[in-house]
Amino acid sequence: MILALANPARFMSYSGRLLPWLAGAGALLVLAGLYLAWFVAPPDYQQGETVRIMFLHVPAAWLGMFFYSLMALSAIGTLVWRHPLADVSQKAAAPIGAAFTLICLVTGSLWGRPMWGTYWEWDARLTSVLVLFLLYCGVLALWRTVEEPARAARAVSILTLVGAVNLPIIKFSVDWWNTLHQPASVLRLDGPTIHPSMLYPLLVMALAATVVGISLHLAGMRTEILRRRVRTLTILEAERLDMQAA
Repeated sequence: MILALANPARFMSYSGRLLPWLAGAGALLVLAGLYLAWFVAPPDYQQGETVRIMFLHVPAAWLGMFFYSLMALSAIGTLVWRHPLADVSQKAAAPIGAAFTLICLVTGSLWGRPMWGTYWEWDARLTSVLVLFLLYCGVLALWRTVEEPARAARAVSILTLVGAVNLPIIKFSVDWWNTLHQPASVLRLDGPTIHPSMLYPLLVMALAATVVGISLHLAGMRTEILRRRVRTLTILEAERLDMQAA
């Protein structure tokens, strides 16, 4: 199945059939998650209603890291296996991951003001997530700087793999250093420490964000494939006209 999808034409066919179902499922999950987060999950005994920011902040943080991990895998596919869709996947993932990371930073700042008394603190977790956002911005800028897709893909792949060292720093920063940010409370070896009344809405919101993100990623890949087809046809047409003129 994966090898079949390596063909852009087959990918366009499969993704075209899958995308409407994913988009519909994502919309339903978002509605369900918002209902659970706002009307079912109780206020926190310390944070009050402010705790509801978590239902957007945490999924955004997970998806910001997920899409950079996807970009790193795509970068390996570009540099090692020359997968014909690897750089397409990487280019489509970058703006989505940047958007989720920005949401994470903004919602984290809004939560931090009433909880910590400040919108921003240069601790390890916050700083490393900011570095992740800057890496996304660098990748997007590099894609626009190099016009030829193959050369741009190689340059972006190298930058992505160098920046991937930041992912474990984000994950383990609260364990390695003394930070304001709380330790992991969901993905733990000894199980989640969040009460089920908040854990289940959070998981639904995380699933909703994941399905929406994957839908956007597939749509972005399809758009990039079509853009490259148009570019190729434009170049061929220009060469044909030049030959006729000569």
